[in-house]
Formats: sequence, C-alpha cells, structure tokens
Amino acid sequence: MGSKMEHAIQRIVVVGGGSAGWITAGLLAAEHGHESAADFSVTLLESPNVPIIGVGEGTWPSMRSTLQKLGLSEIEFLRECDASFKQGTEFVNWSNHDAPARYIHPFSLPSEFASLNLANYWLDQRQHSDFADFVSPQAQVALSGLAPKQCQTPEFAFNVNYGYHFDAGKFAQFLQRHVTQALGVEHVLGHFEQVISDEQGDIAALVLSDGRHIEGDLFIDCTGQRSLLIGQHFGTPLEPVDALLFNNRALAVQVPYADAQAPIASTTRATAQQVGWIWDIGLQSRRGIGYVYSDQYQDLQGAESTLRAYIAATSPGVETASLALRPIEFQPGFRQQFWVRNCVAVGLSAGFVEPLEASALALVEQSANIITDHLPRTRQVMDIVAKRFNEKMHYHWQSILEFLKLHYVLSKRSEPYWQDNARRESCPDALVEKLRLWQQQPPWHEDAPRIDELFPSASYQYVLYGMGFEPAQGGSARASHIREQAKAAQVVRMNRERTEKLRQGLPSNRELLTALVGQSG
Repeated sequence: MGSKMEHAIQRIVVVGGGSAGWITAGLLAAEHGHESAADFSVTLLESPNVPIIGVGEGTWPSMRSTLQKLGLSEIEFLRECDASFKQGTEFVNWSNHDAPARYIHPFSLPSEFASLNLANYWLDQRQHSDFADFVSPQAQVALSGLAPKQCQTPEFAFNVNYGYHFDAGKFAQFLQRHVTQALGVEHVLGHFEQVISDEQGDIAALVLSDGRHIEGDLFIDCTGQRSLLIGQHFGTPLEPVDALLFNNRALAVQVPYADAQAPIASTTRATAQQVGWIWDIGLQSRRGIGYVYSDQYQDLQGAESTLRAYIAATSPGVETASLALRPIEFQPGFRQQFWVRNCVAVGLSAGFVEPLEASALALVEQSANIITDHLPRTRQVMDIVAKRFNEKMHYHWQSILEFLKLHYVLSKRSEPYWQDNARRESCPDALVEKLRLWQQQPPWHEDAPRIDELFPSASYQYVLYGMGFEPAQGGSARASHIREQAKAAQVVRMNRERTEKLRQGLPSNRELLTALVGQSG
C-alpha cells in the first residue's frame, strides 16, 4: 500500500478530444513534458466516431494566455480556425421587450478599478450616459465594429482587452496538430470499452474494443456529456440546477454572410426571446447562431420557428430556408465531485449550464491550469490536490450559477418564462443577499474576494446597471467622497478622450483580420 501511494505520477491519459481534451493535454505537455521526457508522458485517447459538440465558439481573454502557453502563433490561430476578435457580450432586449434596449458587458475593467469605484459616481448622473460608456471606452469601440488593436500591435497585445470567436471543430484540429507534433502528446484512436481497476479502486488501465490496454497514473475525463469515467465508471452524480437555470435545449446553425466583406461583430450578441435567448457570433466566413431555451415553455417546432424568424430578420440576402438546424439537449448541472481517486473531469463531463457568458471554455482553461500547476508528484499527494480542486471548482460553479441567474432575475419582461425566472424562489440565496446589499452600495472588491474569481465584481456592475438595477433611495451608493469626486471626474473625462482616439485610430474587425490573415506564416 505504501509503495502504491508513493509511486510517481508520470503517465497522464486524457480521454476525449475536442477543445477540452486538447487544451488539457497540451498545457500538461507544455509545462511538464520537458522536465523528464523519458519518464513523463501524455496520451490522448479519442474515439474516431464521436463528433464534438462544436457550439462553444466564444472565449474569454484568458484564451490568449492559453494559446501563448501552448506556444501557438496568434496569426496562425486566426487563419486556421476562422477566428475573429471578441470584446464582450452585447445583450439585446433582456431588461424589457416593450422598450427595446441593449447594453454591453465588455472585457475591460472600469478605469482605475483597483482604487476607484466609478459606479458610485455614475449612479449620481446615470441619466447622462450608459454605465459601460461612463467607465470604459470599450463599449463604444465594440459597438462601432472596431478591432481591439491595430495591425502593427504585437500578437496577443491590445489597445482594449479581447478574447476570440472561432470554429470549434477547426480549433480542435488545430490544437491536435500542434500538441502532437510540437509538444509530443501521443494520440491514440480507439473505442473505449471498459475500465480495469486496481485493488484500491483507482483506474489502472482502459481497455479498447480491439483489446489494447492504455495504462496510466492519472486519467482526465474529457468525454463530454457521456462522462464515461467520472460519471459512468465512478458513479459520481450530476447535481441538477434546473430549478435555478431553466434552459435545457439549444438549436445551432451556421449562417453564411451574404457579402464576403460584411462587417464582423466585435461582440457575442445575445438577443432575448419570449422563451430563452439567441446567440449570434461573427466569424470570418460565417456566423454561428443558436437558440437556447427550455422545453418546459416551448416545443421544438416553436423553437425552430423562433430561430428561423431571427435568422431571416438579421440576414438579408441570405437564403435561409435550407439552413439545417442542429438540436442539442443538455441537463443543466455539475458533478458533486470533479476529482475522484485518480480521475478528474474537465469540460462537459464535469458539468454544463447554458452558454450565456461563455463560461464553459473558461472552466476548461481554469481546470487544466489547476491540474497543470498542481500536478501531484505521488499518489498520496493526489488526494490533497483532489480535495482542493473539488473545493475550488464547487466555488466556481456556484459563482457561475449566481452570475448567470443575475441576468434573468433583473428582467422586467412579462412572458411567463421570464416572470418565473425572476421569482426570488428560483434565485440562489447568496445572490438574494448580494442584491439586498447592492441596494445600498455598488459591487466592488469584497463581492469577488478570491484572486482566481471567474467573474470580477466589475462584471456584476456591467450587468446590474445595464439591466437598469435601481439602488434604494438614500443608499450610500450616492454618498460620494468629495476628495474622490475630482479624481472620478478626471477619469471620466480621460475615458471620453480615449474613446474618441480609439474610434479614430482603430481599424474595423474585418479590416484587421483581413490584414493579419493575409500575412505570410
């Protein structure tokens, strides 16, 4: 037993490809593969007949760091993955359907956010501008369809913060080539059939349909919603969250541009519908559009009609009748444990809720980085790492639930779906408490206290005030310190000046992408 617990963790087996599998395998190989190449190995097992979901086409700015860690070229990524720049999410008609309105949750923090909470000052004079425009130049840059940087700006650097939109299928293929050829990950194609366990209950090996055995010390489950290892083998239950987040269906479609030089949106556009919402993502050659809804409020036929009506209204000149809509079913929830014995789940096998705010890929990156940074040296240490991983990921999932629910609970739309979503009994208790507190003071650092928060308190501000949240009269949110008022006024003035400079100096998204992709590799 002692020797088993003390043996080195050297053979990592990632089960499943797609973005989750290849990102995790690549980060592990990039960080640890050079240390002792003779002893350390990363193998990715992939079934040749299982298609990837291919819906996660939006990232956070964290993806820039991930690509850099993997040693990838940004220009090659843009060229190979039909990728474009994303500066945040634009929400249309979420607050009220009677008076069309939109707001942006940009990727840039409010100016001087570390030391100055500009929300206090905006609340005093919000009738003069939208919150995002007041605190940052990025909303106007994005709404103008401008790129986040100039052509001569170095790879991954920026004028305003950005992530990406990309073709998920092409991204997985791009990662596969690089991770196997440059980072030494072994790629095994085969059908998983069963697990061989050791006497302690760890996974010792995987048996494939052709009789091959894949042995390992740590197994990473990236098998998607099938969750072959953490779910099926270890029987770790999925904790449902459909009482909080109702959506459990999606329809996805790829829509071509009528004009090859059509503008490329700088944001993910999320447009509220009577039931659910529609995402609209602009890539270089097409748009990725999808409808997220709950089958408790709408059937498939109604969903198809809703999505086709949106496509027809937003795609003049495009023949839409023949477009194939792909239905996707999912159960919103996450595993009660993410790391069980020598198996850890990453991606959809760990859980999934609707794609609002593109948290799925961000969680993949977060999980893969934690595993990479704290890769246990021995089996005994693995239990300690697993305990911390489970605690951290539970915290992140609770944060995701609260933040996504915030978008719904603030809505004043009158349809039954939205009314039910806004009921306090479908709202997490912790979020109810925060909303009460925010009646007297705007969110700030105490509302996102951990260094690895997925959503900074600025994100709560963008959604709260974009949705028209009204603090209580007489709350301390309006009591600004005289000493800071002058600084706030100066920062707001500088924001306006910088906004104009950026609008004059930045190319459009399409112009920058055309210039970069046209460069020789």
